Amino acid sequence: MEARTGQRIAANRAWRVESALKPLLRARGFESLDELVTALVGDAHRTLADETVEAMLNHESSFFRDPAVIQQVGKLVHDQQASAPGRRLRIWSAGCSTGQEPLSLAMLLTEQNVPGEFPDIVATDVSAGVIARARAGRFTQFEIQRGLPVRSMVRWFEPAGKDWVASPHLLARVQFRRHNLAQDVAPPGLFDVILCRNVLLYLSPAMRSAVLAKLAAALRPDGRLVLGASETVIGQTDALVPCRAYRGFYHRNDKMAASPAPATAVALR
Repeated sequence: MEARTGQRIAANRAWRVESALKPLLRARGFESLDELVTALVGDAHRTLADETVEAMLNHESSFFRDPAVIQQVGKLVHDQQASAPGRRLRIWSAGCSTGQEPLSLAMLLTEQNVPGEFPDIVATDVSAGVIARARAGRFTQFEIQRGLPVRSMVRWFEPAGKDWVASPHLLARVQFRRHNLAQDVAPPGLFDVILCRNVLLYLSPAMRSAVLAKLAAALRPDGRLVLGASETVIGQTDALVPCRAYRGFYHRNDKMAASPAPATAVALR
């Protein structure tokens, strides 16, 4: 998993490996992790390796997660739009999982009637499976109830059996792409806002610094980076500094030109 995605599971969370892989063991008919490891060694086409990595990735997400942060992003976008009329703003949701974060932003920005052209929202994740789910916009009853106001649910989603499906109009506001933060270059162009929340937690210190440098280089000079509540740039990079105007956000260091992330030697297996 670390070789392919840059993510790792800490030693004190080793229990999660077996827990995450139990469904795969059952589906593949393996009696133990040892049998899975043996099969992985002979996995010439890497399909089993793909399934194993996919199973171990953490896809935790919910609508309007940390609502105060989402609301502050809405205010930031409104302020940026007002200061740069005529320019279409660009937002990148990095590590978007099944799409709740970018869809929440799309709903919020539509409902607050952001002035000017609607922002360009790009949402990416390393997992092909969750990106496929995000593009489909299909959520279970449990997922739809986690953080989504009833008013937004009724406006933007339609019942489909036991699930709920996002309206085509809402899905059209977000571009979902597969992207590996650890290995791929950033999506083309510069961004006014980048959200990369609760992703750095799973990276090694060296990979964390490399990813932060990459994110800094993808920001406009007046752009802002949003991290998770327990994440920080302090001690990780000199390319970003805390923002005074928007608490918990970061911007490029004016005293240091952000440069592309250094090449990181990652052996693909």
